[in-house]
Amino acid sequence: MKATQKLHDLGQSLWLDNITREILNNGTLKRYIDDLSVTGLTSNPTIFDHAIKNSAAYDAAIIEGLRKGRSGEDLFFDLALDDLTEAADLFMPVYEKTNGVDGRVSLEVSPLLAHDTVQTIASAKELFARARRPNLFIKIPGTPEGLPAIEEAIFSGVPVNVTLLFSREHYLAASDAWLRGIERRIAAGLDPMVDSVASVFISRWDTAAAAGGIPEGLQNRLGLAIAGRTYKAYLDQLLNPRWRRAYNMGARPQRLLWASTGTKDPKASDLLYIINLAAPFTINTMPEGTLKALADHGNIGPIMAADSAASESTLKQFAQAGVDVDALAARLQDEGAKSFVKSWNELLGVIGSKSTALRQAA
Repeated sequence: MKATQKLHDLGQSLWLDNITREILNNGTLKRYIDDLSVTGLTSNPTIFDHAIKNSAAYDAAIIEGLRKGRSGEDLFFDLALDDLTEAADLFMPVYEKTNGVDGRVSLEVSPLLAHDTVQTIASAKELFARARRPNLFIKIPGTPEGLPAIEEAIFSGVPVNVTLLFSREHYLAASDAWLRGIERRIAAGLDPMVDSVASVFISRWDTAAAAGGIPEGLQNRLGLAIAGRTYKAYLDQLLNPRWRRAYNMGARPQRLLWASTGTKDPKASDLLYIINLAAPFTINTMPEGTLKALADHGNIGPIMAADSAASESTLKQFAQAGVDVDALAARLQDEGAKSFVKSWNELLGVIGSKSTALRQAA
């Protein structure tokens, strides 16, 4: 049995952190679903930037969009929704089999809106309505400005993948925003089953720590320690009386998702953030190369500890080494938002240059 199947059987969902028109057209995504136990998919501006820049597969759709007068962000979202609705249809059997717990795909609102609550809400509602797929998550960043948008989107019935979370505190703020939206739906007599996941980024912690010159014995340990601390908070939330009241009214828990799980350090295991983050009722969204490595030579060890004692001990060592985890979490979230803006601008630049070249060639 492949390690991907073992991990799935453990109770963790394996999602692919990638989308291209090629893997849709050539059957690769379908094969990952059938053979590698992939049950969902995430995307972001960087992924689409690479997909469109490095392929001619989008050219015909770009030409068609230009004929309709589409350009810029409007043209991009046309292309992205074409890909993600097709992917959503491939995952629909999983979605139906799990009664909506799994089988999801994600589309992010414009990163330019990360600090604009009102426009984020409007964009989330519009994109979900355009997709017409119940298994599409709209990704909203868990920035301070994003939290009210998450609450409002949930209240409006829009499933949300909360992105750019880096710490336990970020996670708790996101879960509280989700729950406020659910509680408002209950008070209004609306169906409270509006699903959400909270995406906590892992590997960037270790990249940042290494750049800060930490002792060799602490290399590649910070991200896992943050994950352990956050996982404990997640398990506590499942027992939270407010959550339980919502369950009694028909709500479903917000699931925890491990993101940024591709190993950045070439000296570390390519499965560092897969093997050590195995936990039931969570999701791990991984790059394509990491997924293939797991299927090829992965072994599943013990599941994550329910308590965070070992993680807290490690975090104490980082504090002694001069690492301020709270300050670093804030910095990582800010840098993550800026990184997506950079990719977004590059993506729109690629679409613009392709549009010009295709017009001239027509």
